[in-house]
Amino acid sequence: MKQSTIRSGLSLLIPALALLGEFPAVAARNDHMVAPRKSISAPVAREKRLERISIREKRRVIGGGLMKTQTSPRATSEVTQDYIARQAPTLSPTSLIASLPGVQAGNESPLSTQSETLHIRGLDQTQIGFVFEGIPAADVFSYAPWNAAMVDNENLASISVTQGSVDLTAPLYNADGAQVSMKALRPSDKAGGTLSLGGGTHSLQKEFLRLDTGEIGHSDVRAYASFSHSSANLWRGPGDVARYHVDANLEKRWSKGNVSDVIFGYNQGRQTIYRYPNLAQWQQYGTGFNYTAPYTPGSYTYYKLNERFTNVAFGTIRNDFRLGGHWFLHVTLYGISQMGPNNYGMAVPTANGYIGTQRYDYLDGYQGQNRTLLVQSVHPWEQRSSGVTASLDWKTRHNTLTFFYFYSYADHQERQDRFAVGDDGSVTWKDPLTANGRLLTGYDINQTQQLNALGFDDKLSFLADRLNFDAGFKATMVSRMTSQNVPGASPYKVSPNNFIPTPQFLASYQITRKDQLYLNATTSYRLPAGYSAYVPAFGNTSPSPTTIPPNTLQPEYFIGEELGYRHHARISVSVAGFHYNLTNHQISSLAYQPGSTILVSSQIAAGGEEAWGIQAELATRPSHHLSVYLSGQYLRTRLGNNVSAGNDYLPTRGKSAPGAPKYTGAIGLTYDDSLWFGNFNLRYQDSQSSTLMNDQSIPAFVTADLSMGRKLPDLGTRVHPRAMLNLINLGGANYLSGLGGFGISAQPRTGIFGNKVGASSPVFVVGSAFTAMASLAADF
Repeated sequence: MKQSTIRSGLSLLIPALALLGEFPAVAARNDHMVAPRKSISAPVAREKRLERISIREKRRVIGGGLMKTQTSPRATSEVTQDYIARQAPTLSPTSLIASLPGVQAGNESPLSTQSETLHIRGLDQTQIGFVFEGIPAADVFSYAPWNAAMVDNENLASISVTQGSVDLTAPLYNADGAQVSMKALRPSDKAGGTLSLGGGTHSLQKEFLRLDTGEIGHSDVRAYASFSHSSANLWRGPGDVARYHVDANLEKRWSKGNVSDVIFGYNQGRQTIYRYPNLAQWQQYGTGFNYTAPYTPGSYTYYKLNERFTNVAFGTIRNDFRLGGHWFLHVTLYGISQMGPNNYGMAVPTANGYIGTQRYDYLDGYQGQNRTLLVQSVHPWEQRSSGVTASLDWKTRHNTLTFFYFYSYADHQERQDRFAVGDDGSVTWKDPLTANGRLLTGYDINQTQQLNALGFDDKLSFLADRLNFDAGFKATMVSRMTSQNVPGASPYKVSPNNFIPTPQFLASYQITRKDQLYLNATTSYRLPAGYSAYVPAFGNTSPSPTTIPPNTLQPEYFIGEELGYRHHARISVSVAGFHYNLTNHQISSLAYQPGSTILVSSQIAAGGEEAWGIQAELATRPSHHLSVYLSGQYLRTRLGNNVSAGNDYLPTRGKSAPGAPKYTGAIGLTYDDSLWFGNFNLRYQDSQSSTLMNDQSIPAFVTADLSMGRKLPDLGTRVHPRAMLNLINLGGANYLSGLGGFGISAQPRTGIFGNKVGASSPVFVVGSAFTAMASLAADF
């Protein structure tokens, strides 16, 4: 019934779009044009002139917005608004960069409010720095990116990816070798706005409205505010997702070179959690491995027990000042508040259970009962962080010297509350379960972090700016505290202090106006992720911890080198060879806690890792309205140590790193004749190992997306509508798109010293199903 409705809806939509071609073309507006003198032919002349301007602008777009001219001496790829505007408006930022070289995006849904998996050059999302308008866009302690909660796609100006190095001045503490930076649209000089309405399969819908004030009087103040609502049913299994989002941006131009921006965002999201299969479950059930409905007494997989709430509010004030002479000052202040909860199903014993290592006879209120009790495990968590970044530039004709400083403070609290499930599957969040007056929980975590970083960066140019050198150094001092407030936790409190130096050197040579060579040698670091790196966590059926932290984890340290070449012309090419070394490498293992749907993360000290590879991208400017984009990467990785499996070591030295496919690639085609437009993307991802022993992997896969649309006739002189249809996963492939977490070995083994080592069971992200979304939007 649902599929036939979709097919009939599409069959009506496509002819309707085709019929619109009978209307005359409407030229794009240009608010800065001087009005022509009134005459009979003036409107026609103005239309032709605007059309020529529009065509010239489109000729500057490379690869349909999938590539942009870069000059920085580091591998950098970028998607622009031209590309973003043609994609489904509900996609996350990680999905928008999936075609860039070296990027593996685990797209699990056309609409998601939770963190998604991402790998760049074999490094996962916890090793990648995410920045939005100069502020960190990830959880301070787990490093899970929450960029889907930061901004609506309609307000995104660009997303850039530096695949193998990190900006020294960026406010990051988890970025090994890659950085993803998002920029918002600036407020418009003219009053107006955008309205967009969309709907599609799986009850997918989004409504978006942005209002621009234009310049307010003659104050040089401009602002916009937007609101959006998105919702959908899960494409596999029961449940749904809903998202409410607000963006606001106010800009004040004090004078030339002196600008202040106030940016605010709020996000409220709720989602039924997708269930992650291990390989055996995927092979047996495929996309049928989900949370269940209707409610069955005693079943902790009931979908209404498994929900995640994502609530984020942030604000930042960015200031750029020209102090006079050669001095420039940049100051950014920010504050971020996040909270849950995350909810899961779980079975706990009413008698002879444990809180930490402390045994209880009976749960309070269940004396004399000895049975298993179904509960909803509610994990209320709250995190607050704030910081300031400041940099002072001294600029001359051939030299820019920058001194910078970054300070941040963050705290995080999280615990588990258990609530009994009623006979009908309902839960009342009142009076969480206790035993002997103590909260029934597996952990009660408190974390704080205080960071100070300062450094300098010096850029020199020679030979009429053709030869450029850039050298910098940053010293970071971090103090962390993590406590586990359940009985018997050992250690119950850890307070490491770290000093991390990170020098960088970069150079470039402009061979011709169109050709550039560059090289760099950079360093960066990542602090250990999550509370599981420091303290244990427990279940309620045993005094033994469910996770045990490795001994004295040190910050992961990255040393990388790149050698690259760029050519920018009608056909633009960018090629980079790279190599990096990781020391104190840490890998996150993710598995379900027995008797529950709680995902437990533990840290594996993997020693060292080395990687080599080459990435390339090629793009054309529009020719006959068509532009082409190609990208690809070859990656080879090698583990440098045998890894501890608890009671022994396994021979992992020389194995390939998990989550690092040897080959990835993408093809993009874009058509735009100023009236009709379309975009096609095809992506390939090679097989990748999920364990350090390389004894389990997910197969290679190919996916394709298509978008097409048309600019519609203007409504009056102010309203400029357009229609678009997006088709995601055209072939409807069922595939595993990425790793939810790694494992050491998929098979039981005998360790190097003869001890038995049990098997691990990594879980996987299931790629999104076919989705169709039609939208109607208008600028006014």
